[in-house]
Amino acid sequence: MSKLVIVESPAKAKSIQKYLGAGFIVASSMGHVRDLPSSRLAVDVKKDFEPSYTVMKDKEKIVKDLQAKAAKSDKVYLATDPDREGEAISWHLASLLGLDLKQANRVTFNEITKTGVQGGMAHPRRVDIDLVNAQQARRILDRLVGYKLSPFVSQKIRRGLSAGRVQSVAVRLIADREQEVRAFVPEEYWSIDAKLLNSARKSFAAQFVGDQKGKIPLKNKQQADDILARLDGASYWVANVKRGSRKKNPAPPFNTSTLQQEASRKLGFQSQRTMKVAQELYEGVEVPGQGTTGLITYMRTDSLRVSDEARAAANEYIASAYGKNYLPPQPRVYKSRAGAQDGHEAIRPTMPELVPAQLKGSLSPDQFKLYDLVWKRFLASQMASCLQDTVKATILANKHYVFNASGYSVKFDGFTRVYEASTDDENEEGNEKLPELKEGEALSLKELLSAQHFTQPPPRYTEASLIKALEESGVGRPSTYATIISTVLHRGYVARQQKQLLPTELGEAMVRLLMERFPNIVNVKFTAQMETHLDGVGQGKTDYVAVLRDFYTDFERDLLRAKAEMEGVKIQLEEDRTDIPCEKCGRMMVVKSGRYGRFLACPGYPECKNAKPLVAETKAACPLCGKTVLQRKAKKTGRVFYGCSGWPECEFTTWDTPAGEACPKCGKSLFEQKGGALRCLGEGCGYVKKAEGKK
Repeated sequence: MSKLVIVESPAKAKSIQKYLGAGFIVASSMGHVRDLPSSRLAVDVKKDFEPSYTVMKDKEKIVKDLQAKAAKSDKVYLATDPDREGEAISWHLASLLGLDLKQANRVTFNEITKTGVQGGMAHPRRVDIDLVNAQQARRILDRLVGYKLSPFVSQKIRRGLSAGRVQSVAVRLIADREQEVRAFVPEEYWSIDAKLLNSARKSFAAQFVGDQKGKIPLKNKQQADDILARLDGASYWVANVKRGSRKKNPAPPFNTSTLQQEASRKLGFQSQRTMKVAQELYEGVEVPGQGTTGLITYMRTDSLRVSDEARAAANEYIASAYGKNYLPPQPRVYKSRAGAQDGHEAIRPTMPELVPAQLKGSLSPDQFKLYDLVWKRFLASQMASCLQDTVKATILANKHYVFNASGYSVKFDGFTRVYEASTDDENEEGNEKLPELKEGEALSLKELLSAQHFTQPPPRYTEASLIKALEESGVGRPSTYATIISTVLHRGYVARQQKQLLPTELGEAMVRLLMERFPNIVNVKFTAQMETHLDGVGQGKTDYVAVLRDFYTDFERDLLRAKAEMEGVKIQLEEDRTDIPCEKCGRMMVVKSGRYGRFLACPGYPECKNAKPLVAETKAACPLCGKTVLQRKAKKTGRVFYGCSGWPECEFTTWDTPAGEACPKCGKSLFEQKGGALRCLGEGCGYVKKAEGKK
């Protein structure tokens, strides 16, 4: 007989098996095995919101295999991830395997290392029903909102839409910011900079402030020109030099939110990509000489706590690699934000002595970049402060007008030798080193420049700043930020423009509808309060059925009222209108959504029932008949191909993409093949332009 340990993923199973050895079998459930079926609501509102779970179709074979293994084992341990979602998976597995929930068969690992695994196995506990209920409450809430509200939104705006409880708040934040950007009226202002030379002919820059009576704002060119005229031929001298010092402290180690923000800023990773790679590093990768090893601690956490053992290991490495002077006088302890769950440590390397450079050959490019980021951030968080010498000089022109020059130099680099955190502010303070300046010193003017500026609107959200806003507002939790963003992008409510997130017309229409009819759904404070109630369920302080009942009573009332008051109302979107006339009645056709995607239809329905496929025109001309080439999709595979708009009279089709260039030989449109080569498809031409870099 053996002991069975069940985890979610094969990679995690492989890592844990190495540490447990003989007498244990480690198997994977491949994530969730049971859920609410998608074909129906599966929540009985009248029976205290009782859910009806079923085994997921693609997990039936896995469940049978786990049941067979459990029957042959003398003990079963549930070792899913140490969070609310992992607790729910363990509860579902216990139900399916017939395990006694009163027994201590639940184990958790904050890190997949020998110490972490053996420590977790030494302290089994019962499945935490409070955490399970917290997960169930969220799942039921999302199902109620999704299955009750989505049909209404689809009917009023566009078929196939869905509305989510937390995602809708995220769309509102983005839409509200866009309204601020549109309403912003820029104000003009001017600056004057003097490029000066000290007595040793060393140059530096100083900025105009005003006169000895106070600041003088420059609101237009005339005011700037007036000051320039008064400064014509002026003499400059140093009126005052103020020297000082300042201490710059390191950022705390990562939690889930700050990891996603920093990976977005420094690495350009989207949040889903960050969490996928972090999961891989937590579950384990092959390390030379050590086998499969978990490289970071659990990556879903809002705690900043660091264990004494980890701090000691970091201090030992810092002292040996950089010197004892790089250690702070007292060990650094960081305070988590109010309301943070402290079940796990901050995200840190499991073994600080495993330097990223040593692992580069063992990690994928993404794994290396993220491990390097986590390692550096954690190590820096345990290091001494950076000490800087500061200098600020006040300069007078014509004994009346005031300029300021400031800068700093690094006295001791401290933690910055390893890492410095980034911010969303692109205008961070520079590190200009001023030359030696003495009070009373005469200066020479090299150049005097004025420049026009305009105040800027509030910045649009990026993934990093949206995650920060969600966290500060109390909306969502560390494990949900990546899903929230990917969902609103996938549903077309938000579009990504470079790094910025902008609401689409569809997203803004949905927010307006929800604000008018379901104000609580898109209310930031209400959603944050709901998260607090759900956290209370997980802590055993709140009854989850009561939370669901309080929410659903108001939600059902609003839904019934909205259906009654908006009967027959349809919201028209500009993006759904086209300039394509209906061939039968002359009206301009609109875009509609159906079972097989979007299509063109006459707005005169039911009088006029004309409809046709929605196709995208290209700038290419058909090489056979000269008509426009259209982008189409294959019905069975969805694969994009290109064909003549004159079909079926002209049967030209190709998988090659229109290149937007004309053939230098015959003038017809060129098409790009898969390998990058451009070719002419005109009969008898045969022109081919090879891809760059290929012979």
